[in-house]
Amino acid sequence: MQLPSNIATRHLTAPEGLTEAAQTLAKGGLVAFPTETVYGLGADATDGEAVARIYAAKGRPSFNPLIAHVADLAAAESEGIFNAQARALAQAFWPGPLTLVVPVAPTGSVSTLARAGLDSIGLRVPDHPVALALLKAVGKPVAAPSANRSGRVSPTRADHVAGDLDGRMEAILDGGATQVGVESTIVACLDGEPRILRPGGVTRQAIEAVLGRALPVEEASGAVIAPGMLQSHYAPHSAVMLEAGKGAADAAILDFHRQLAGEPCMMRVDLSEGGDLLEAAARLFDALRQLDASGAARILVASVPKEGLGEAINDRLARAAAPRDL
Repeated sequence: MQLPSNIATRHLTAPEGLTEAAQTLAKGGLVAFPTETVYGLGADATDGEAVARIYAAKGRPSFNPLIAHVADLAAAESEGIFNAQARALAQAFWPGPLTLVVPVAPTGSVSTLARAGLDSIGLRVPDHPVALALLKAVGKPVAAPSANRSGRVSPTRADHVAGDLDGRMEAILDGGATQVGVESTIVACLDGEPRILRPGGVTRQAIEAVLGRALPVEEASGAVIAPGMLQSHYAPHSAVMLEAGKGAADAAILDFHRQLAGEPCMMRVDLSEGGDLLEAAARLFDALRQLDASGAARILVASVPKEGLGEAINDRLARAAAPRDL
């Protein structure tokens, strides 16, 4: 699909711009808006043409499905079939940074394109006052992947969105910086045991506590049934090198807990000098953008613990470092 040329992107501020943003979505337009995780690029999920514009604006492969954001569990149950485990997770973590992939309900209204032709659907109730107010005003599911060019670093502020997509959507609704900073955890509740497809803002330990059992680690299968499963994703232009033990004069450093303090570099950003994984997750994408803007050919990344939110941080870093065509 070709994008309309010369779109004048309006920059709106919440809460004053909520009504205009909702009206824009209702007319088939694209609106970037904040959630507690990252900014999403929203379209009416029931409108296939509007959804197609998301793929075009992002340069996103059409086999990569989109998460449908809804205002509450009741709205989600109109779109998907929730078994007991899915309902327990929704009741425990919604609103919040958890996406549930469930079978499509007979009453579902989300377009086939948003689901990438699958008979399953990813649903989420975001925990952000601006996002919830927008969803209630629209009254329909809103498809909203991260508001950035496909495969690039996700946006945690409105200016990040503008830098990537200005002129490719009708409006940006500015609600300030996001709090969680990494995308939602995705859990599939389809046939068999629930499984984590993508680690994120809700930790594995918290999910396992609700379900009362350990969850298997998802093995790479090549099948994409949820967002964020592509090998190369969340990537800056600079090459990303993991588990760095030292710096280099021509490189930038993404540090954690001052492991690489004092090492030679063009620029260094510490995700959390105190070793706080919550702070590190919230700062991850902003830090990658800062280091990418330094002009360094490489970003050297210090090791980050893998427990708790560290699982999500390491997942994003591994995908940022994966081989890719630029």
